[in-house]
Amino acid sequence: MTLQNIALFQAMGAKIDHLDHRLKIVSQNISNADTPNYRPKDLTDIDFGDILSKVSKDNSVNIKTTNAGHFSAQNELSSSRSLKQKVTYEVAPGENSVILEEQMIKANKISIDHTLMINLMKKNAGMIRMALGNQGQ
Repeated sequence: MTLQNIALFQAMGAKIDHLDHRLKIVSQNISNADTPNYRPKDLTDIDFGDILSKVSKDNSVNIKTTNAGHFSAQNELSSSRSLKQKVTYEVAPGENSVILEEQMIKANKISIDHTLMINLMKKNAGMIRMALGNQGQ
């Protein structure tokens, strides 16, 4: 059995692939910063809350608050938290809306996330090797 057959490593590998693809798209945005009529692109992040709510509905999980100090249940959340920030983009005279600072921040965040996933994979592989008694290999 190889590490690729373990679900945790498959998930981390999928996340790394997603980050690689996203970095390619952000790189295209940066390289097209002066291209007329170019609009920046990006991959949408997976929203864990949406996935959890779908699982909750399918499995009929109900959250109850039995004490005033408990966190509120999902259907009791205030509407102020669910407001989305208005997204505005500057548009250059050539109708280009790429903001280099935003793209560089995204590229840096992607790089940090990629490094985190690689380090997690290394640590988990090391723990498995240690558990199997193959520390030196």
